[in-house]
Amino acid sequence: MSDMNRSFAGSMPEFYDRILVPVMFEPFALDLAERLRGITTGQVLELAAGTGVVTRALARLLPGEVSITATDLNPAMLDRAKSHRGIERVTWQEADAMALPFDDRQFDCVVCQFGVMFFPDKRAAFREARRVLRPGGRFMFNVWGDREGSPFDVAATVVGEFLGRDPASLVSPPYNDVGVVQADLTAAGFSAANCETVTKVIRSASAREAAISMTHGGMIRAAIEAQMPDRLAEITEATAGEIDARFGSGPVEAPLRALLFTAQRQTE
Repeated sequence: MSDMNRSFAGSMPEFYDRILVPVMFEPFALDLAERLRGITTGQVLELAAGTGVVTRALARLLPGEVSITATDLNPAMLDRAKSHRGIERVTWQEADAMALPFDDRQFDCVVCQFGVMFFPDKRAAFREARRVLRPGGRFMFNVWGDREGSPFDVAATVVGEFLGRDPASLVSPPYNDVGVVQADLTAAGFSAANCETVTKVIRSASAREAAISMTHGGMIRAAIEAQMPDRLAEITEATAGEIDARFGSGPVEAPLRALLFTAQRQTE
């Protein structure tokens, strides 16, 4: 099991899903699902589904004639995803994005939210996505854009100081050079690899609520648990103070940017 999977076990999927997902991930999940609204039949595959925020949005928006298969490498995250209501139609499967257990040309669309950055071999994963797509099928995924100045950036800086770590090591690996991503998609056999910047406003009722969201779930919480579990409350309060200084004592609203890539398997 990878270090990432070890970190996101035990109570971590619940913290991640309950605390971090609504603030950071849900706005982008709704955007991604909306882009598939026009699909009326066929099969959709989700990679790196995590606790299922995109999966739930797809299940709400897509008609019953569309089958949804959601996968993740981490069984604990999938167990959390399955615990939600209203997703009985979804087929869940533990799967490695670089070696998908599906037939060639099985799906009409493959989607992935904020998971591609963690794939050790991105071109291999892209080749697998292309392999399981039918000719003319779409591959859609998003990655984080520039997070500088956001509450998440503030939290990573504060926690990095406490842990003696580079703040960049506390967040997802950067994979937002458009030229590099498009080159990787082209090398994997995709055509028409387009990129769009998507900006969403993240909202919290207060600086402290924002600090809890950023420090009590996800990679930052995993790092705190690994090095200073007994100082979580202290780190959270310090983070709240920095967010308050940056954004004020009232409700916190700040833009957060992602890059959305859409590629197509050519018709043959």
